[in-house]
Amino acid sequence: MSGHERDTTPPPERSRRRPGENRGSTVSMTSTTTGLPDRYRPLDQVGPDEPTPTGVIQCWRAKDRVLNRDVAIRVHTPAGPAAHAWISRALTAGGLATPALAMVYDASEGTGDPQTPGGAAYVVNEWIDGETLAERLARGPMPDREARTVLRRLAEGVAEAHRVGLAVGGLTPDNVVLRPNGLVGLRAVPAATGTVDGDIAALGALLEACLTGLAPGQPRRLSGPSDLVALVRRAKSTEPGQGLSSVAAMASLLGERSRPGPLTPAARAEETDSGWLRRLRDRRPDQESDHPGGAPAAQDGPVRLDPQTLPPVPPVRPVTDAPLAPGAVGGDTVAAGSVAPAAGAYAGAYSAPRDDEPLGVLDEGYGYDEPFTGENDIDEDGAQRHKLVVVGLPLLALLVVVALAWWIGDKVLSVAGEVDQTPGSTPQASASADPTGAAVAAGEPLSIASGDVYDPQGDGDPDNDEDVPLAFDGDPATAWSTYEYRGSPAFGNLKDGLGIMLDLGSAQELAAVTLTSPSAGATVEIRTGDAPDGNLDSFAVAADGELGGETELAFEEPVTARYVLVWLTGLVESGGGYSAGIAEVSVQAAG
Repeated sequence: MSGHERDTTPPPERSRRRPGENRGSTVSMTSTTTGLPDRYRPLDQVGPDEPTPTGVIQCWRAKDRVLNRDVAIRVHTPAGPAAHAWISRALTAGGLATPALAMVYDASEGTGDPQTPGGAAYVVNEWIDGETLAERLARGPMPDREARTVLRRLAEGVAEAHRVGLAVGGLTPDNVVLRPNGLVGLRAVPAATGTVDGDIAALGALLEACLTGLAPGQPRRLSGPSDLVALVRRAKSTEPGQGLSSVAAMASLLGERSRPGPLTPAARAEETDSGWLRRLRDRRPDQESDHPGGAPAAQDGPVRLDPQTLPPVPPVRPVTDAPLAPGAVGGDTVAAGSVAPAAGAYAGAYSAPRDDEPLGVLDEGYGYDEPFTGENDIDEDGAQRHKLVVVGLPLLALLVVVALAWWIGDKVLSVAGEVDQTPGSTPQASASADPTGAAVAAGEPLSIASGDVYDPQGDGDPDNDEDVPLAFDGDPATAWSTYEYRGSPAFGNLKDGLGIMLDLGSAQELAAVTLTSPSAGATVEIRTGDAPDGNLDSFAVAADGELGGETELAFEEPVTARYVLVWLTGLVESGGGYSAGIAEVSVQAAG
């Protein structure tokens, strides 16, 4: 065969086979891909068949003969109207441009005739090289940092699809590919069917697989950082109000990473910015690249002008006789001398500048030779009003002060004289230390039998549960504290609050709770109840406030209860995140 002759061997007969692959797949490929255009030459089948409500989808690695590149071509059997919904989803995905999702190059519903070219329904995707997530997890779980990065990048791509109304589907470890350049890609975009809630749950399952690894036939215990474990449970939850609202929220939460110490600037930039955004942020306006016309960069110090030299002015549009509509030109395009003052000291002094004269505002009397002094820029009436304000206001204030001093002195001296005139009389002391009379008088501190962390929305890992006794051991130098949460002082947007449940041993009449805390600014509620295992609403709020050193939260009326819940509702900044601590709790009895 000469070099100019076209190879007419049917594409399926020249398909390649993987080592150990039998010829049965070649026969299947021949019968399945008969209706494809001649442009695509199938090489080998990738992955198992994907059953759908309207048929079966098979995926092949193929060669695009026109562009000489590998592609992933997915064939839907049967073709025609049965594949219409799938092709419509593929056309929507074709408008996406994100490295996390395989690009859609081509799609056709087909005619349904498998014997003619173009008769098959197919979608042509970008071919993604790399190791699948299933192959990676077969070696064991991922480190926390790697799991965050992989799921965050994947979630960002899925969120972009949701933004245009496309539910991706097909989010399985076999379809997620770890690219050699460190990025993540999803093959088979889009799946035959999908829902937004299904994508959120599937991403939660992928995060769980990254944390536990893939161990077929063996039970897997979910463990890892508390925020990731909570995120998995929220993504997979079907309870109203407990699940995630969107994939974008999941990507945002994955972008915040819990660490034992503060992040270095380089690590923080790596977690929150992509490369191009970081370069854009680091640019400075005085770089030469910001002046494409070759204009010099801004000088460091002020530029002094010669007294005879006018300062540079921005370019203006020529003033014409034709009136302009309001807002027709921007604020920086109107000539400074083209608008006469409406009122004030300069009203009526305007005249249009001649071509050989400078602008009126820079004319003699108002140039650099005679700067504004307060005398040459105010008319006579204005000067008189200015003097009246400057002189009159201090005099008026002095008169008011003298009058107040006389009135206060007269009253005080009058009361003192009446006391002196009454033999044996003495001033009466105040009867109440609390001028409002709203709080109950607090008595002796009560003993606390035990305490535990109360975390109804947690992930099963209570925050420093073993340190709770330090909050009532009588030593303010020791304290219980929450974990460090990232992203928000509202517990990283993972829960509504967290607290410690104190058991007094028996029901007591209570009047106040005094808290000593190193977390000034944290917000707290004092709740009381009769059982330790109820939901949050079963504990009534007795007082609330803001922590600051030693804080006494007095009740408006006595409360009889056995259990006292110190419920933290807001954290304060600490190191690289947000947390709060309780150094000492004292519960006072009523009366």
